[in-house]
Amino acid sequence: MPTSPSRSLKTLLLRLRMDLSPLRDSRDFRLLLGSGVITMFGSVLTMVAVPYQMKQLTNSYVAVGLVSLAEFVPMVVCGLWGGAIADALDRRKIVILSEVGLCLTSLLLMLNALLLSPQAQIPVLYVVAALAAGLSSLRGPSEQAIINRVLKLEQMGAAFAIQGLARNAGMIVGPAVGGIIVVTFGPATSYGLDIVSFLFSLILLIRVRPVSRPGDAAPASLTSLVEGVRYAIRRPDLMGTYLVDIAAMVFAFSNALFPFLADDLHASKELGVLYAAGGIGSVIASATSGWTAHVHRHGRAVIAAAALWGAGVAVASLMPNIWLVALFLAFAGGADMISGVFRGIIWNQTIPDEYRGRLGGIELLSYSTGPMLGDARAGLLAQVGGTRFSLGFGGLLCMGAVAAMAAVLPKFRSYDARTDEHALAERARREQPATT
Repeated sequence: MPTSPSRSLKTLLLRLRMDLSPLRDSRDFRLLLGSGVITMFGSVLTMVAVPYQMKQLTNSYVAVGLVSLAEFVPMVVCGLWGGAIADALDRRKIVILSEVGLCLTSLLLMLNALLLSPQAQIPVLYVVAALAAGLSSLRGPSEQAIINRVLKLEQMGAAFAIQGLARNAGMIVGPAVGGIIVVTFGPATSYGLDIVSFLFSLILLIRVRPVSRPGDAAPASLTSLVEGVRYAIRRPDLMGTYLVDIAAMVFAFSNALFPFLADDLHASKELGVLYAAGGIGSVIASATSGWTAHVHRHGRAVIAAAALWGAGVAVASLMPNIWLVALFLAFAGGADMISGVFRGIIWNQTIPDEYRGRLGGIELLSYSTGPMLGDARAGLLAQVGGTRFSLGFGGLLCMGAVAAMAAVLPKFRSYDARTDEHALAERARREQPATT
């Protein structure tokens, strides 16, 4: 009997509907997500306020750019070390102490803005920005490792989509609100509101139940860190997720071009549309991500989504007005979000708990360093051939690099959650009775 159009449409909508079961089933996931959203909103206020304050103090592009450079090394070092201690120490305690430390950095920024002379404020901004970047990187691997423990393996894709929806929605609204606050009330007020956000976040974090460590947890050391890297290298499916993500970001991430692109399009006042477009696409992709639960060949899905990200950026470079450019940037952002969902599924469904923190540190670096390098690549190519050349050629390079990764990493390309040995082993491990 043929299926009626209305029933087919209903089936399609059900497949697209976002899976909210992680929120329904896990109290600790709700607490961690709520804490993360509150922390992110406050941190966005500071993210806007620090460069604004530096611009006020120096009126120098170089001085403002050096803030990101100051954050880079602590982010790399603490991201890796944060993964090592996440596998050796109490993950919940690491998250809480990192949150307290971040709250104190915002307090230092507020006191700096209120009490010190303009010249004295400049070095403090660099030092505290670096400290905050390090603490945030320490927190990340432990938080994600806890989420991996409080949810079922089959819920990890849905959890990643929910986190992505919250994060991207916050990054659309947060900078706009942060800009209004810092311009209207000044940096000190922004830092003060960030402090308040951390206090509310801590109230939620202390209610998260402690998560036991693996019985054979390795002590945090350089040796354990190296062993985590070796584990990743032995897994071509994992290396594929990292390398594809880095290639996609290095070759196609081009936010540094947006002010110049807006000028080319005679739409300087609509610059914010370009910055928001990718986030809007990511929110839409997250909200309609229910279909991802029916996909099992996650390696191919990552490859396809990353290639579509590059294609979206390349097509955007050809568009004649800012709205069409934004449309294809939104398409690219949605594809990148879907790539992230499938990468997250591979990570969380196949990595043993004793390695989860250390691999979480590598994951953090793979998706945080790529955009920084991508902006540098975009600037260099634009210097050679102009804004649109840099944007379009970067998208094509991304597609080529992703195709190359797919060719040289057949185990990543053929990954199937139903048959992969690591996925099967992790499911079997989860089904064993819990021991105290």
